[in-house]
Amino acid sequence: MIDEAGIRLRWNVVGSRLDERGRRLFAAAEVRTAGRGGLALVSTITGLARSTINRGKQDLDAQPLPKGRVRRAGGGRRSVCENDPGLMPALERLVEPATLGDPMRPLIWVSKSTEKLAATLTEMGHPISADTVRTKHPDRNAQFEYINAKVIAAQAQQQPVISVDTKKKGVPQRHGKELIMS
Repeated sequence: MIDEAGIRLRWNVVGSRLDERGRRLFAAAEVRTAGRGGLALVSTITGLARSTINRGKQDLDAQPLPKGRVRRAGGGRRSVCENDPGLMPALERLVEPATLGDPMRPLIWVSKSTEKLAATLTEMGHPISADTVRTKHPDRNAQFEYINAKVIAAQAQQQPVISVDTKKKGVPQRHGKELIMS
């Protein structure tokens, strides 16, 4: 007979506080200990899908993961661009006419909101949220480093520097721009 109260107690005290992989391993160990009928009962108690617990059983028999890893390499959600290869070209076509900045400098910006871009992309068959469109580019900090270097250079030559805040009300995550007057 399966000790349902014991499994529930161990889950509440320990198992529910573990990370994703730990919960899988905990549940799999409980199923192995419980024997026949244990999978259905442990799934009910933990709320984990049977397939998740079965992956946990495989994890019990596999080599340990490197320290700090919860999934094996290649695990997890695929990037939006990997799932929809046409997304970036479509976004670039939308952004190109609305891109501002000096073509001789690396700093450019877009005049369309992420909400409008996301809505248009969704209409084009690329369902995406404004938050995903807003995702930071790996070189995002480079633009601010570039601006800062220009400001420091202008100040060293005793040139005036004007800071222009480009934030709009109700639009989060916009950053000010530094303009150099010569």
